Order: sequence, then structure tokens, then C-alpha cells
Amino acid sequence: MKIATYNVNGVNGRLSVLLRWLEEAKPDIVCLQELKAPQEKFPLEAINTAGYNAIWHGQKQWNGVAILSKFPIQEIGRGLPGDAEDLQSRYIEALIEGIVIVCLYLPNGNPAPGPKFDYKLRWFERLKIRAESLLKHNTPVILIGDFNVMPTELDVYKPERWVDDALFRPEVRAAFSSLVGQGWTDALRTLHPDEKIYTFWDYFRNAYGRDAGLRIDHFY
Repeated sequence: MKIATYNVNGVNGRLSVLLRWLEEAKPDIVCLQELKAPQEKFPLEAINTAGYNAIWHGQKQWNGVAILSKFPIQEIGRGLPGDAEDLQSRYIEALIEGIVIVCLYLPNGNPAPGPKFDYKLRWFERLKIRAESLLKHNTPVILIGDFNVMPTELDVYKPERWVDDALFRPEVRAAFSSLVGQGWTDALRTLHPDEKIYTFWDYFRNAYGRDAGLRIDHFY
């Protein structure tokens, strides 16, 4: 089974790119983040035509997560539990072929310190509670998505430039370490323990060409 994660940064604006990638990469399951589309504007017909079932949690302008699957898909939860007032669409769960797939888009948190950073840390605490409860079931679980965290210096180009950024601050890395310490396996680092592998590059200053990137998308 081939599972992928993709921060699409606007599912409708980049639909042609997404469909081309689906045809080329042929993943069985895809977790999408940053749909930037309200619930009723998700391009389900195009996704179905490409051979995928889908569930999604949309939001106007920002956020939004979706799970695409070539297999039958059963939604088992949407919205991260723990705060009834949190209306941001950042979390959805599905059962696919006996596997619980969790697609998440963790808050960025910048500027830090500040309210957005505080929200990120609170979100992390809620995620840890939910993740720990998922581990108690006798079912395989995968946490997938854009965590907006670089766990170690290996995961960021020129880490000294990021020390005050919400993606790399010690409080965030400590929260991330606490989550993984519940018993989760970092899929990429298990396979490639020492390689410099990035999942995001900025649009400016030829960052991709210089491989000046970040590893902020994870599989656990």
C-alpha cells in the first residue's frame, strides 16, 4: 500500500497539479492539507473520476484536510477533540482497509510568542491526548500530515536561522518529542536515519534549487 501526504495549498487552485500528480505517483491513500475551500467547494467529482473516494473537512479561505483512498473509506472522526470552541478544520480520521488514518494540519504558530503560538501548543496537548487514546486500540494507526515542526537540526537548512521560529522553538520540539514518546514510529527516520530529507521549500531565493528546505511533514 502506498500512502502519501501533500499540503496542496489550495485544492481548487491547484487541482490540475494534484490530478497530474495522482496519475503519476499512483498513491493508494493520500492525506491533503490546506484545502482552502469550504465544505461544498471540494472537487469531489474530479477526485472520483481520478479513481479515489474521499472524505474532507473544509473551511473557507484557510485550513481544511482531506483523505483520498482507492479503497472504501469510512470516516470515524473530524475535528480534534478537546475544545468545542476550536472551529479550525485541521483534523480528520478514517478507517481504510483495517488501518486508522489520521490526517492533520498542525497550526503554524507564528509569530512567537503570541496568541497563535499559544494556540499551537494547546493544539499539541489535545493531539497528544487523542493520539494516546488511539494507541490503546488493537488497530494499526498512522498519524500523517503537515505538523509544522522540524524535530531536529537535521530537519532544517541552517537551523541557527530558525531558533525563534514557531516551527523550531524548544517548546514545540519538546511537545513533538513527548507525542512521539508515546510509542509512535517515525517512518522516514526509521528508513533513513541520517539523511538530509526535506518536505518543504520556500518559493523565494531559489530555495528548492539550493535544497534549502525543512522537514515539517511526517508519518508516525
